[in-house]
Amino acid sequence: MKYMLLMSHGRSGGDPIGTWPPEDIKVHIAFMIGFAKELGANGELVTAEGLAGAGEAVLVRANQDGLPATDGVFPETKEFLAGYWIVEVPDKERAFAIAARASAAPGRGGVPLNMGIEVRQVMAGPPPEFI
Repeated sequence: MKYMLLMSHGRSGGDPIGTWPPEDIKVHIAFMIGFAKELGANGELVTAEGLAGAGEAVLVRANQDGLPATDGVFPETKEFLAGYWIVEVPDKERAFAIAARASAAPGRGGVPLNMGIEVRQVMAGPPPEFI
């Protein structure tokens, strides 16, 4: 089964990675790279990406003519999507274990971030009766 693990980061009261000492950023990135390599070696990683900051996100809708219409930058929220993994694992318990490991990535001073990781099963497609 495939699962998408969505890494969120809080805006309010958070400690943005850009404010960390350079050594802490290097440790965090090394963890993420090693984590991805480990999941890949296990045959569990489908893909993973970090995302640009929420300040660069734009909300797009179709206008009356079906053309893209933007509402400016993404609306202010408490949390924003910082990155994701898609993993292929035998069951949700393994997806939860991977999410917990990602959640504990090192932050400032090496302290685990314990950030929220949303786990959602990737749908394989509609049931045959809908096709």
